[in-house]
Amino acid sequence: MPSNIDLIESFAQFKEFKNIDRPTMMRVLDDVFRTLLRKKYGSDENFDIIVNTEKGDLEIWRRREIVADREVTDSNKEIELSQAVLIEDDYEIGEEVYEEIKLLTFGRRAILAARQTLISRILELEKDDLYRKYSERVGEIISGEVYQVWKREMLVLDDDGSELILPKTEQIPSDYYKKGDPVKAVVKKVEMRNNTPRIILSRTANIFLSKLLELEVPEIFDGLISIKSIAREPGDRAKVAVESFDDRIDPIGACVGMKGSRIHGIVRELRNENIDIINYTTNLPLYIQRALTPAKQMNVDLIADEKRAEVYLTPEDVSKAIGKGGVNIRLASKLTGFNIDVYRQINEEEEYDIELDEFEDEIDRWIIDELKNIGCDTAKNVLEIDRNDLVRRTDLEEETIDEIIRILKTEFED
Repeated sequence: MPSNIDLIESFAQFKEFKNIDRPTMMRVLDDVFRTLLRKKYGSDENFDIIVNTEKGDLEIWRRREIVADREVTDSNKEIELSQAVLIEDDYEIGEEVYEEIKLLTFGRRAILAARQTLISRILELEKDDLYRKYSERVGEIISGEVYQVWKREMLVLDDDGSELILPKTEQIPSDYYKKGDPVKAVVKKVEMRNNTPRIILSRTANIFLSKLLELEVPEIFDGLISIKSIAREPGDRAKVAVESFDDRIDPIGACVGMKGSRIHGIVRELRNENIDIINYTTNLPLYIQRALTPAKQMNVDLIADEKRAEVYLTPEDVSKAIGKGGVNIRLASKLTGFNIDVYRQINEEEEYDIELDEFEDEIDRWIIDELKNIGCDTAKNVLEIDRNDLVRRTDLEEETIDEIIRILKTEFED
């Protein structure tokens, strides 16, 4: 027949559970076995449970008061003198007798049920601890290892083996991971789903870039430079507005580093995301002008109550302000919090013309390149050439040439 020790071995594994401190483990074990005692004896008041969390061992002792023979009213709390002296011959009436209760006396079924209860309680504690731990780490960068990759999300294990989720929507478009790859991300949020904590990571959140800068730039970590605003199109481009609290520190130079040493590591981590660092200022027109970099010459009119800005630029700066696919102006709007409308500022002394690159939204890129190949860089360059000559020199279809001419003429009419 199995010994008491053999049965206790099934509990020894619980000392290996992560993140469960000793007092909590002892309290849970005590509670589980007191429930067992109440079921068997009706009360647990006169029982002592001694737990050894180091070995995963425990002992149960029952205290009973010695009474005269045939005067026992509660056999759980009292013992006859004649039985007590069999345990130790110098016992007297009124003293207490301590007896060890072997686990075998509860029966194997009760022990296994207690073990399942204990597993459930410990797992709940682990979940609570994981939820609390990561709730306090929201906004922090963590490093983990890719364990499994699915279509919509990726399972990441941290250093303790805890499971974290990196959804596809929180990954940079050019991210590619396989099992075993290291991954760095920021803890975005922690939620409970079906009573299980779900830790969501992100590589696209603005705070991920903010924390990477904090790690790479000591002046930001020390509070000498403050990040005022961030706008990102993950994996493509980002703008960061910074402010220095020390006049001796150039915030842009500090963030970029010597020959780009500080910013290059961040750019690599973000899959070659181009990062523009600009000086923050409370002068809103100047702030908007800096946000529209690389465009330079402009006039800014604010409509403050509508959070809108009208920006007038020279024709050559319009395309720079808008950026490829409109990315520059979108980021500038996000960074400043203003809706920005761009207008061409025409010098009456100069002939008005428009760069072909500004028509990318209406004319395919390859067609613009074809026109540039014959020396047409602006709208007027194209319109000054005879239609038949354009067809002959570009090898474009007549219908295409007609559509180009219509688009360009409409712009000048407007």
